[in-house]
Amino acid sequence: MMDNTKHAPFRFDYVGSFLRPQELKDARAAFEKGSITAEELKAVEDACILDLISKQKQAGYHVITDGEFRRAWWHMDFFWGLNGIEKRKTADGLHFHDEVTKAETAVITGRISGENHPFVEHFRFVKAQEDENTVAKQTIPAPAQLLTQLRLKEFRDANKAIYPDDEELKNDIVKAYHQVIQDLYDAGCRNLQFDDCTWTLYADRGFWKRFGITEESLKVIAEEEVDLNNRALAAKPEGMVINTHVCRGNFHSTYANEGAYDPIAPYLFAQENVDAFYLEYDDARSGGFGPLAYIPEGKKVVLGLITTKRPELEDKNTIIRRIHDAARYVPLENLYLSPQCGFASTEEGNKLTEAEQWAKLALVKEIAETVWKD
Repeated sequence: MMDNTKHAPFRFDYVGSFLRPQELKDARAAFEKGSITAEELKAVEDACILDLISKQKQAGYHVITDGEFRRAWWHMDFFWGLNGIEKRKTADGLHFHDEVTKAETAVITGRISGENHPFVEHFRFVKAQEDENTVAKQTIPAPAQLLTQLRLKEFRDANKAIYPDDEELKNDIVKAYHQVIQDLYDAGCRNLQFDDCTWTLYADRGFWKRFGITEESLKVIAEEEVDLNNRALAAKPEGMVINTHVCRGNFHSTYANEGAYDPIAPYLFAQENVDAFYLEYDDARSGGFGPLAYIPEGKKVVLGLITTKRPELEDKNTIIRRIHDAARYVPLENLYLSPQCGFASTEEGNKLTEAEQWAKLALVKEIAETVWKD
């Protein structure tokens, strides 16, 4: 029997989200129109999640997730589930390369806390499907991602009315995460993932130019965000693994940022107290493996070398060569393989079919079993 309380990440792994089946998309649209009830929507979600988990197991994977099927966004739904934060419509969506998201955001309406977060019940449903070969993973956005969201300039004045002291805001974010982490742990979660796209903003030199960031100001920003994440991570209970995933945006097969990890590696890689880093490395936008030299001895890196943005399968030998290139900086025994991101970071999903999604995961498994014999 595998030790599924500690064995994460896995040699072949994935980030967490999956393409939504049409049945689920139709049910969500019907619910938004008011033509079905919340209970009827949940029944469809439950059935689709059970089918997904069955397919995850059939594919031979050791991690199971709900595919984020109960969410519209990879991050907003978590924010909206916190006390003191509400969903709001905005004038414009998030701008990706040639695409714009739905115009929705999260705003502060009161003091933030983490009691009774709906994701805990969502996790319990997946946990009940574990067996001796699988472990349930829960994904949530990182604390730094929430702080960045709440600092958007269009809401800054309203936020200041509730949190005139920025340190109070950060303290309440940390306390809220402590609550959610403990509640997830009590529900049986031993594999938690912080998704965090804030870092790739600071890796993008174009972003530096637009917002006047310098080496000096980046140091201040990066140290603040590492500190916030580490304060949340300090509450990790014994036996729980908390990893982080970093990418440059993943919406409808497009991206938000580009740039190598070099500017952020001395902070994120060297200082953040996670157990493993899931890192986007599927194309030239991610740069080279040199920044992996900042990964502390013994820490694990999951190489996101297979893209979820395009249906074409990667060349197996090319991926194997890239894994060995990365092993110049992190020992091969501490490297793992996954896609660079989820298949549907938002409910719209990337531009590939469900069959192509599973073909990608079959390739990840095949390559991993070729490279590693454990």
